[in-house]
Amino acid sequence: MAKKKALAKIEKKTLITGGTGFLGAEIVRQLVEGGATNLRVMASSVPAWMSDAGVEAFAGSVTDRERVAEAVANVSVIYHLAGKVSRDNNDAAAMNKIHVEGTRILCEEATKAGVETMILASSSGTIAVSEDEQLFDETFPQPVDVISQWAYYASKYYQERAAIENFDGDGRKLVIMNPTLLLGPNDERLSSTKVVLDFLARKIPYTPSGGLSIVDTRDAAAAFIAAVEKGQHREKYLLGSANLTFADFFGRLERLSGVSAPLLKVPKKLAVSASSMIESVFGHWGKTSPVASKEVEQAEHFWYFDSSKAEEELGFLPRDPQETLNDTIKYLQENLLGKGAFK
Repeated sequence: MAKKKALAKIEKKTLITGGTGFLGAEIVRQLVEGGATNLRVMASSVPAWMSDAGVEAFAGSVTDRERVAEAVANVSVIYHLAGKVSRDNNDAAAMNKIHVEGTRILCEEATKAGVETMILASSSGTIAVSEDEQLFDETFPQPVDVISQWAYYASKYYQERAAIENFDGDGRKLVIMNPTLLLGPNDERLSSTKVVLDFLARKIPYTPSGGLSIVDTRDAAAAFIAAVEKGQHREKYLLGSANLTFADFFGRLERLSGVSAPLLKVPKKLAVSASSMIESVFGHWGKTSPVASKEVEQAEHFWYFDSSKAEEELGFLPRDPQETLNDTIKYLQENLLGKGAFK
């Protein structure tokens, strides 16, 4: 009797959209270092180190249904990080197209393809923002009235809803990750660390009265990877290592870099009204304003929260923020400014 040849089991792939960005590349790096294979990154090309590790580059956009359908074929896990970051409300249509429409298309095609798990990269700003120093966690209702004034955070809020509505049931798992401002080394596109670069270049004219939260991209990436096994369906996880006033943030940067923090302090109402006026004047002249009113508005708010849920359920262990800030400064000075710049 002839022996029947056993069919080789086809190993499922892991898809990372936005896998060449700051956080996406770090997730890929940690997956590769952990021995993961069959990684597919949705990008026109990937860095040499990814190619050398066997990572597949898959050209296409999450807004192109035909390409998305091909990208999710034989995939079991998706890390969805593709997006556009802009503080300019004029970019609202572009951000909604990628974040909301793109996420809906990805979820629909992933469902058809039998994808089991999706880890969605959202933002802490869909949960934790206020005009005072209130400390938020995932149990708080989302501040829709506040974030609706800023196109980026509004698009991320509706992205979460699109994912929840279109990736559910039949054993599927959706985990929503809400990291804050990502810092650390290797932000080649300055998608997140530009605020530190601007500080080093003395481009920040005053110290805002609000506060921010920061997290190391290496720690956030580890939490994303852990969420595949440990994350709970339709749950959100805030990721941050420190809540700092801008005065404290700039003070730490000053001590680590030797660059003086801005001495000027402007009352909140004056800062917001003045930035709007300056932006209006430059717009009338057809020129780019040196200040962005929406960025000023956001800097006058507080973005504080508690990451206990991620620590308890995902094993999230953020490093000392001083290490993150020091590594951020070192990377920017050595790779973008020239070692010793602005000292």
